[in-house]
Amino acid sequence: MPNLRQDVSRASRTLAEAGLGDMVWGHASIRDPQGRGVWMKASGWGFEEIGEDQVLLVSADGKVLDGAGNRHVEFAIHTEIMASRSDVGAVVHTHAPTLAAFASLDCELKPLSHDGVPFTHPQLPRFTETGALIATPELGRTLARTLGSANGVLIPNHGAVTVGPDIETAVMYAVLLERACHTQLLAQAAGGPAIWSDATETAFKRDQVWNPTQIRAGWNYLARRADTHCRAAGTPTT
Repeated sequence: MPNLRQDVSRASRTLAEAGLGDMVWGHASIRDPQGRGVWMKASGWGFEEIGEDQVLLVSADGKVLDGAGNRHVEFAIHTEIMASRSDVGAVVHTHAPTLAAFASLDCELKPLSHDGVPFTHPQLPRFTETGALIATPELGRTLARTLGSANGVLIPNHGAVTVGPDIETAVMYAVLLERACHTQLLAQAAGGPAIWSDATETAFKRDQVWNPTQIRAGWNYLARRADTHCRAAGTPTT
């Protein structure tokens, strides 16, 4: 039986290691295999602070079924996406600054580097219903419709959401999206970009560069770094 509390806590610390924290905001979740809802970090804690005691089981209607603490107001981001996408096993929501800056430009993301490949051809969608909190199931369902079959969605004036079949993939997509936005902002500041991968090369690179083995390698690197910092600080890694 997988330890989903441990998986969510490690994912949270890995997001912090990658620089995707925003004080106590942002959250990661894993689908409950018994269909009871999602396992996600409790509110009031930063990504780097999450241990197993700060992970909750939250039902589709927002009830805390297991764990101590309060759930995030935006739990419906996770529950409604998983309700609409049977292929999604994990969801990450971040307010990382670079992707927020890029979202404000209202321009397409280009595959300038490997990082942009999971989000282009077809283009990463944008949720424009509101830039405020996704605080109702109705907004969660609208966000899920906007996401469609994509790996992520930008929320201008707010942040972004990434998804994957497992937590490793959802976390790596969050990391890659932030990096892709950073690269494009650099290129635009220099007067470009002028060159990027076309649809054919992008499709090829999705399998070559970001196949499950490579996704796992990136995750393992970041997770090792997060574990090393936990040990150095004298905090548990589980």
